[in-house]
Order: sequence, then structure tokens, then C-alpha cells
Amino acid sequence: MANPRRISIEGLNPEELLDLPQEEFDDLVFCDRPIAFHAGSAELLAEFRRSPERLTLELAHIDGGGEGVLPTLSALAQRYALRAGIPQIEWLVHAVQCARPNMKLRAVLVRRGFEIEDVAGVGSCYRLVESTARTD
Repeated sequence: MANPRRISIEGLNPEELLDLPQEEFDDLVFCDRPIAFHAGSAELLAEFRRSPERLTLELAHIDGGGEGVLPTLSALAQRYALRAGIPQIEWLVHAVQCARPNMKLRAVLVRRGFEIEDVAGVGSCYRLVESTARTD
């Protein structure tokens, strides 16, 4: 079986990101403002927030990609949330009213269980809240 292609985020694989010192990781990711970054061949604009109850990934723009960026972010978020003891991950994806909609992205979101919701302070977006509880 061939090795699956590994997606890097700004040149670091998910393990390397999680191995960063906690303060450095937090300064990079939870900076109270949107950040632009590369994941694989995609360019993303996103904001990440956390509370004791929820890790929120708000994706405002995704340009390019297609090789597994969302599953990579999902796995990274799951591992981070489990390590931090955060019980839920909330995804907010602003792909509802794009000037040039990405139909493949929309299909992936729907297949994964995202639903269009009007979220207070965010507006209409694809939203999914998932548990970080281990199933093994």
C-alpha cells in the first residue's frame, strides 16, 4: 500500500506543530485575529478560538487544495482538543455565499455532516460541532 500524501501546514507536519512548545503554538494559532496560511497546496484564511468547552475553527477562505486539507486540519484539531481536554470542536466554514463557489468543497462539507446555519456574530455558514470523545 502506498503511503498517503502528508499535508504540511506552513512547512510543518501535524506532529511537528503539536510538538511545538505550548506557548509558541498558542501564539501562532490563538492570536485573536484571522491568520493566512498554507496547508498543502491550499491557501487559507482562518481564525482559531478556544474555551474550556470548545475549540472553534472558523475558515473564511480556502483557495486551492483538494488533496486532503480538511481531513488534515480535522485530525490536528482532534489531537489538540484531546490533549487540552476540550470536549467539542466547532467548525464554521464561510462557503455559503462565495462569488466563485467551490462545489467540491460544498459536497465534502455536506458529506461530513455540515449544515448551513445562521450563527450569531458570524452569519450564514456551514457549521458542524463534533465531540472529541474517544470511541476506542
